[in-house]
Amino acid sequence: MRIRSIVISLSASVMLAVQPVIAQEAYPTKPIRIIVGYAAGGSADIAARLAAEKLSAEFKQPVIVENRAGAGGNIGAELVARAAPDGYTLLMASTAHIVINPSLYKKMTFDPAKDLLPIILMQNEHNLMVVTPSVPATTLKEFIAYAKTTQKDITFASPGQGTPAHLAGELMNQAAGLKMVHVPYKGTASAVTDLLAGHVTMSIDNMPVLLPQVKAGKLRALAVASESRASAAPDIPTIQEAGLANYVVPSWKGLMAPTGTPRPIIEKLHAAMAKMLAMPDVQKKMIALGAEPAGGTPEKFADLIKSDTAKWAKVIKSNGITLD
Repeated sequence: MRIRSIVISLSASVMLAVQPVIAQEAYPTKPIRIIVGYAAGGSADIAARLAAEKLSAEFKQPVIVENRAGAGGNIGAELVARAAPDGYTLLMASTAHIVINPSLYKKMTFDPAKDLLPIILMQNEHNLMVVTPSVPATTLKEFIAYAKTTQKDITFASPGQGTPAHLAGELMNQAAGLKMVHVPYKGTASAVTDLLAGHVTMSIDNMPVLLPQVKAGKLRALAVASESRASAAPDIPTIQEAGLANYVVPSWKGLMAPTGTPRPIIEKLHAAMAKMLAMPDVQKKMIALGAEPAGGTPEKFADLIKSDTAKWAKVIKSNGITLD
C-alpha cells in the first residue's frame, strides 16, 4: 500500500509539472487582449488593431483591443504589468509610457524595466510637424519667423502631458527660441480634431495619424522629426535638414507581456508577429501611414528600450519637466 501511495504521489507530481508545459504548447486556447494605454484613433490604437487582426487569423482565437487611457499611458501599462503572466493580456507599448514616463513622473506604480517583457518591436514612426492651413508658413524657417513676430499666441497640441508630442514641442521652443504654449488633450484624435478646426496652431506627432490629414489638404506638413525622411512622404524634409541641427524625436510601437510570461509563449507570439511584419500588405499599410516596419528579437527590443530610456532621461532632466 505504501509503495502504491508513493507511485500515486509521484504520478500526481509529474502531472502537475507537465500541465504548464501542455498549456504553453496549446497556447492560445482562449481570447487574447491587447491593451492600449490611449484613446481610440491614435497610432497605438491603429497598431494594436492591425496586430489583433493578424494574430487572430494566425491563432484562430479572438484578439480584442481594449483602450485604457489615462496618466500618459500608465493606466493601461500598469494593468498589463499586474496581469497574470499567461500570454492572454498584452500591451501595445509606446515610447511614452515605457521609456519617457519613468523619468517624467515623480511616482510610478510599476517599473517597465522590471514588470514588462519585450516581445517584438512592431514599427518605428516618424513624428510629423504640421500646422493649420491658416498659418502663413510653408517651411520650418518661415514658421519660426512667423512665431517670433506674430502678436497671436502660438499653441502646440499633444495627446497628453509627457507624451513625445509634448516633449517635441518643448524641444522646439528650446531649439528655436520660441514661446509656444502647450495644449494637452486626452488622446491624439482629440488633438487632431482641434487642429483641423484651427483651435491650436501646430503639432509634432505620429505620422500615421497626421499624414492622411496632410494628404487630404486639411493640414500642412513642414518637416519630420526623424533622422531620415519618411518612405511615405520623401518630399518632406527632416527638421535637421530644415535648419535645426540635432533635432530628432524618435517614436515606436511594440508588443510586450507581463514579466513571468513563459518563454515558449513569448517565442510563439514573437514568431506570429514576425510573420505578420513580413506580409506585403502589412508593410504597405504601415509605410502608407508613415511608419516603418521593424521586427527583430525580444533582446534587440530590450536594448532599444534601455538606450531610449537613458536618452529621454537626459532630455527631461535638462528641461526640468516633471509630472506628479
